[in-house]
Amino acid sequence: MDGMLMEEEDDCPELVPIDIQPGPSAEQIPVTIITGYLGAGKTTLLNYILTEQHNKRIAVILNEFGEGSALEKSLAVSQAGELYEEWLELRNGCLCCSVKDNGLKAIENLMEKKGKFDYILLETTGLADPGAVASMFWVDAELGSDIYLDGIVTVIDAKYGLQQLTEEKADGLVNEAARQIALADLTIINKTDLVNEDELAQIRDAVRSVNGLVKILETQRSRVDLSKVLDLHSFDSKDGANLAEKLLLVKPTRPHLDKSILTVTFEVAGDLPEDALNVFIQDLLWEKMFKNKEGQPMTVIRLKGIVSFAGKAHQMMLQGVHELYELNDTPQLWEENSRINRLVFIGRNLDKDILQEQFISTVVQGAKRN
Repeated sequence: MDGMLMEEEDDCPELVPIDIQPGPSAEQIPVTIITGYLGAGKTTLLNYILTEQHNKRIAVILNEFGEGSALEKSLAVSQAGELYEEWLELRNGCLCCSVKDNGLKAIENLMEKKGKFDYILLETTGLADPGAVASMFWVDAELGSDIYLDGIVTVIDAKYGLQQLTEEKADGLVNEAARQIALADLTIINKTDLVNEDELAQIRDAVRSVNGLVKILETQRSRVDLSKVLDLHSFDSKDGANLAEKLLLVKPTRPHLDKSILTVTFEVAGDLPEDALNVFIQDLLWEKMFKNKEGQPMTVIRLKGIVSFAGKAHQMMLQGVHELYELNDTPQLWEENSRINRLVFIGRNLDKDILQEQFISTVVQGAKRN
């Protein structure tokens, strides 16, 4: 028996070091999700990025091509039902492919070409929930080491955006246009040349009423300064300082169009116990335990915050999309006597007073009782 074991051990192959590719492959690649209604200008924006000379190496994953697109003719469209088509290298150094699903498989394939690009832009279909796509980057462990979610950009049609936001949905269904704005870190109001100043102000107010945190760019023909679309760092600790400043400026909103989606914000002084905070967030996001005055369950679409934990010198950043959330250290230190927790909730049927009461009873007073 011992002889057999020895023989098996003798047969073990010799271990050799893995040949690691030099260069930028160790760096994570940022992924930006581009969303918006069909016709808002998503594909125009991506085509502009693919054809303009901007000295940036960007891989663009197009989810749907417009009729007669010049790019479409260049791509070998597979009839075999694969999830992605071939990658096409363009003159300005960008890469492009079209996909039939949410693009995850295309990204996995793309990672084999690391070193050829510095950014990934992923277009979602017109009615897709960008939150579901964003969530995949948090839960896909294989991709986790290679890429990170940089931000969600929503393109809005200045002429028809208001009409899309006011579209009545059957009970229980979210207005997709409102949800796309609720999830956005940046909104691009496109085709501003087709509306007058009053109409533009209306759509601007409508966007702010849904998402009090979002940054707004206004464009014509989807022409944007790329530096304002890339490197948003909306989901990582580099955003800590920006987020702390933004949270000071954010104002609570009143339901404006989709009557149920709005922004709620409040602040509470002092250190929080991490366990109690986790219980509160899980009751809110997972269990949907909190109801508004009308008895409707509160549903959070996007959650952001800066919080203070006892014994920790650094500010903590709280991020959430739908049921997923995470707490991360930021480089920012708390100043003496200024530990103020600031939380922003964007979602449906939210009631600030009830949320704040639940937060204080679960997190603040719960800690004192313990």
